Amino acid sequence: MSRSPLLILVAIASFTTAACDDDASQLGRNPPPTNSGIYGVANGCYTIEAFDGATTLRFLRRGTNDDVYSFSALNSAGGARFHLRASDLGTYLLYDRDRRYFSATSADDGTITFARPATLESRIDRADDNFKSPAEWRLQVSARDATRFQLQHYATDRYLTLSGLSDREQEAAIITLHPAEGCAAFPELGIDAVGAVKPHSWPDGDLYGIAEIHSHMMSDSGFGGGGLFHGAPFHRLGVERALPDCTRTHGKDGRRDLLGYFYDATGSEFDLDALLPLVVKGEVPVFNHVTDGYPKFTEWPSSWRRATHQTMYYRWLERAYLGGLRLLVQLATGNSVLCELTVALRAQKTLYSCNDMVSVDRAIASARALERYIDAQAGGPGKGWLRVVETPAEARQVIESGKLAMVLGIEISNLFDCFLTPPKGFERCTVESVRKKLDHYRALGVRVVFPVHKFDNAFSAGDGHRGIIELGNFINTGHYSSFTSGDCDGLPTTAFDKGDVSFGGLNKPRDVFDAPPPHDFSHFVDNPLATLTPFLADIQKPALKGDYCQKHGLTTLGATLLQELMTRGMLIDVAHLPRRALAEAYAILENNGYPATKTHGSSNGGRIYRIGGLASTSLGRCGDPDKPGTMAGRLTADVAEAVANGAYPSEALSFDLNGLAGGPRPRFGPDARCSKTQKNPVTYPFKSYDGQVTFEQPTLGERKVDFNEQGMIHIGLLPELIEDVRRDGASDKVLEPLFRSAEAYVRMWERAEARAKQLSR
Repeated sequence: MSRSPLLILVAIASFTTAACDDDASQLGRNPPPTNSGIYGVANGCYTIEAFDGATTLRFLRRGTNDDVYSFSALNSAGGARFHLRASDLGTYLLYDRDRRYFSATSADDGTITFARPATLESRIDRADDNFKSPAEWRLQVSARDATRFQLQHYATDRYLTLSGLSDREQEAAIITLHPAEGCAAFPELGIDAVGAVKPHSWPDGDLYGIAEIHSHMMSDSGFGGGGLFHGAPFHRLGVERALPDCTRTHGKDGRRDLLGYFYDATGSEFDLDALLPLVVKGEVPVFNHVTDGYPKFTEWPSSWRRATHQTMYYRWLERAYLGGLRLLVQLATGNSVLCELTVALRAQKTLYSCNDMVSVDRAIASARALERYIDAQAGGPGKGWLRVVETPAEARQVIESGKLAMVLGIEISNLFDCFLTPPKGFERCTVESVRKKLDHYRALGVRVVFPVHKFDNAFSAGDGHRGIIELGNFINTGHYSSFTSGDCDGLPTTAFDKGDVSFGGLNKPRDVFDAPPPHDFSHFVDNPLATLTPFLADIQKPALKGDYCQKHGLTTLGATLLQELMTRGMLIDVAHLPRRALAEAYAILENNGYPATKTHGSSNGGRIYRIGGLASTSLGRCGDPDKPGTMAGRLTADVAEAVANGAYPSEALSFDLNGLAGGPRPRFGPDARCSKTQKNPVTYPFKSYDGQVTFEQPTLGERKVDFNEQGMIHIGLLPELIEDVRRDGASDKVLEPLFRSAEAYVRMWERAEARAKQLSR
């Protein structure tokens, strides 16, 4: 039977229309579904339509086998449903209902496969710092249709087509995202809280909220980034890669976690007899810890038990924020000697240099990436609950808007690569080089600086910490320890520079601090045992008993550093200065009328407050059944001391989480250290201090967390810590100074900024 040309054309048109789900060609296509732009699709459920710009339109679906995708579905109903999980602003993981990812991989011959992996690899998994996941896609406005999108492959910068990837943007498939239902939830940790933060201040107009002024959220960026410190505060690829089983880095049973082995068992105390056998194998001879992370979390996180595992994952921080945290000082940290030691013993690998300032650079970049990541989940730039701030005015505005302000700082031994003994490739620092470094890091957003940390540097003697730090300083500088006794009375006290000297044989005080070192440890990383063997006799000598302190204080360059920090309005933390250096720093600060923070140890009789500065407090972990409210006793005493010395009536917290420093322990159960029977445990639900948020019992994936018997294992249990003190009898009035600490910190910062303008004239 003959057919007319008109009927044939109608049939062709009908077929094309059906195949293209009512979109036959670029001309005449229906308008795309309403969307919120490249950021607004985050965590939405969609099918993916691709059009070549001419005649072919298909939807992405599972391919001929379970391991591949293809653009082969004729309509949205036949397409795969994808959860679009933001990995960065405008960049996404496409996660299907079978919990697989849309990825593009290239064979040796250049053939592109649309792969469908069930798991993704990270840089640490691949031991490749330059690795980018092939499952990430940048969503962009289409170059050929401004109402639709295109996808750029994050790993290669090439553009998605219906059959592969192209270098040419004009060949990019025109992508339409069709809203759908039935997507799988992307793996993530919950916050176990109901309610939202509504901006509010105290009735007198002061900022509401807690300041935590000493934290190390990005410790995974230190120590070479390879896993010596395990677990990230976030990961582009999600919680499965942020907090995985640590076997990949800490080995079976955690036996390659040498740093954790010593810190978890003894704090910073050093056991030479325990170390020597590890030198041969690079691992401990016994079971160390349970390794599993997400979703089981059998043994970690635990701030007070597992020092080398993440305790500040961003969802835990969000829970603390819901409980009243409004300002966080994020300090970049690391330790090149500990990093080099674990590498030399073959216990760990690194992604990049162990150098201290490399750690700092990575941590700063990670903090900025975290801000973007949180924004990405919330739907776009500025929409998240956390902002990195660079001025007190910004901090005040952010906190007033109900968000968390993050201040960036540096706490590292070889600050600005200003070594006491410069290694090969580094010059001795000068005033001019220090000024350039200060300007560089200030431009990156750094506002808080510790002049010195654990080891001697070009600015000061180290903080005087005993134990393994004494040996580390010997390796770092080539100098023996330089502690003296009998002349420490009258010097301001610190948390570290006091008491016995652990390695008595290594203490050989010198008259000139920056004299040429007697020993060269530049080859330590190549053969640590051979390097230290000549000194075993000295290393094994007994401790020196008595009140010892560092013989040396600030150098001339160190005093200059303080002046340069002040003229730039940067905040100085004096907590790690040894006693003589602290006395000298106080004199400089007092002469200049400039505030500082001291986030470890005492306020030195209120001296830190008298210069307009800030110290920190803690909440007790044992109640007295006969004296309700005793757990808030230190807070009350510290606030009274602050007020008596002219300070704002407040005290901040300083947990030092992720800083190998421990955390608040439980007060019930076998791990409690309370001498009296405890009463009034935390029960659920309970409300936040301001009543805006209701907290349920926290979970960690498959694990239920018992704060009463496990303590504040991560920052997300800050609400429980506060509730515990309330259950002990502390009134809201007693706790009010804690929730005024954000105001206290911003006022101090404003004072520093104002004084800097005067000093710069």
